[in-house]
Amino acid sequence: MIIASKTNYTQQVNNIFRLKAPQNTIQKEVPYYFKIKKRNQRIIFILLLLFCTTSLVSPPIALLLGLIVANLSGHPFLSLNHKATHILLQFSVVGLGFGMNVNNAFLAGKEGFFFTIVSIISTLILGSLLGKWFIIDKKTSHLISCGTAICGGSAIAAIAPVIKSDEKQTSVALGVIFILNSVALFLFPVAGHWLGLSQKEFGLWCAIAIHDTSSVVGAANKYGFEALQIATTVKLARALWIIPIALITSVVFKNESIKIKIPYFIGLFILAMLINTYVPKAVLIAPYLVSIAKTGLSLTLFLIGAGLNRRILKTVGFKPLFQGILLWGFIAIASLVAIMYFN
Repeated sequence: MIIASKTNYTQQVNNIFRLKAPQNTIQKEVPYYFKIKKRNQRIIFILLLLFCTTSLVSPPIALLLGLIVANLSGHPFLSLNHKATHILLQFSVVGLGFGMNVNNAFLAGKEGFFFTIVSIISTLILGSLLGKWFIIDKKTSHLISCGTAICGGSAIAAIAPVIKSDEKQTSVALGVIFILNSVALFLFPVAGHWLGLSQKEFGLWCAIAIHDTSSVVGAANKYGFEALQIATTVKLARALWIIPIALITSVVFKNESIKIKIPYFIGLFILAMLINTYVPKAVLIAPYLVSIAKTGLSLTLFLIGAGLNRRILKTVGFKPLFQGILLWGFIAIASLVAIMYFN
């Protein structure tokens, strides 16, 4: 029986963002450089958050601002960060559906189906081999592999309860994915233009090779509307592979009590596309909903950046990060070659 389970994972994600130090060291080390009053910290954070709602701030810039505030003045609302980003991202993805045609989206998903299957299977196999080669904890290695192969933090959210990973194992995997995910948001649009990729090629590439939905949408939105439509559809279709991978994982790790967190919001995204395609009057409000959704995406990326402070970077460790980099490099290069020469 498949049910949605949030409690353990939410606690673990909140802990990676809080990363409470032992009592005897909490006064000696803080995850940011400038110690300021809590009130001033909140004012700075809220002003930057509001700034990210303006047209002056693109999703990559929002992420950069979040990284800056996390490491200079700190995030005053860390305990709420995961829940806020989770809700905002789902809201933004559903809103973007009001700007997409379901027929075009279906064709895009169909074209990306083969690449999705091959990339997921090959990444999971390579991840397992790298984990054994580098002598990385089996559960940590598997979480990193699933996060790279499917959809970043959402995949880890589903797989962590299945393999019964502890706080440290989940935190390290999340740290690796969040770090590389942030790099991808800046790197991929630049690489796409340098390689002369078409909108279609870039949409497929970033949907397959970028870990998390937030950065996929952010990078594709920067590249163009067609890329955004293809990338969002293919990535959300890819996210559904969480279910079979979680079931297979339960067999491999011999866990009979399966608890899988299913991304139900994908159904709302499909409904939004159907409304935009077949309800004529939807055109009156669709542009406003899409605009609000893009603002929500910028806020999401700001909050993700604001959760990546220097303490998290130190917690990850070299071997897991190196595994994540090698896996990411493999899926990025292999999918790029396949899309450019075999699509």
